[in-house]
Amino acid sequence: MLDHNLNYIVVEGSIGVGKTSLAQRLGDEFGSYLLLENVEDNPFLERFYQNPREAALSTQLYFLLRRTKQLQEFRQADIFSPVRVSDFLIDKDRLFAQVTLNASEYDLYEQVYSYLTIDAPKPDLVVYLQAPVEVLLQRIRKRGRGYERLIESAYLEQLNAAYAKFFYNYEDAPCLIVNASEIDFINNDRDYEQLLQEILSTKAGKRYFNPLPFAS
Repeated sequence: MLDHNLNYIVVEGSIGVGKTSLAQRLGDEFGSYLLLENVEDNPFLERFYQNPREAALSTQLYFLLRRTKQLQEFRQADIFSPVRVSDFLIDKDRLFAQVTLNASEYDLYEQVYSYLTIDAPKPDLVVYLQAPVEVLLQRIRKRGRGYERLIESAYLEQLNAAYAKFFYNYEDAPCLIVNASEIDFINNDRDYEQLLQEILSTKAGKRYFNPLPFAS
């Protein structure tokens, strides 16, 4: 039995960093209700990667509407679930909007965002996974999603910078910032256990975890 006071954990990070995989493993660990993004449902996404300027607003509004609908269902889910784990923080939706939308589109987006997220639940802990662009690109190629072949390194650079700025200023919940470049929390049980202990130990403020390799 794990000793913790966590009811709602969010795993976050840029495209390809492994947030969904970690959320699923934590879900198994805690016996959780899982709230996961289904990116592939977005009918505008491939068009966005083909022509970002043309499809940015429709792509972003679809994600926003879908995520807020999921959060509504999440609030109505089984209150006896011991822990709830998600692979997205609704607050970060703005990051993609800021990177992809022009000024007039962003004004419209902000009006919709403010209306839909007025009572969004706050997590007890955010686990923010970081990795450099070259690592993200390797992982994106490895998982082989067709539409992701169009993702450019410049776009990932923008996202990484936006994430770093956002979480530098994030104060709504305790936040564990993880260097995920070398750690393999899916296939390596020692890496996972090391990360799990850091998660359980993060009680307030920001905490940084730079995993050390085990001696052979």
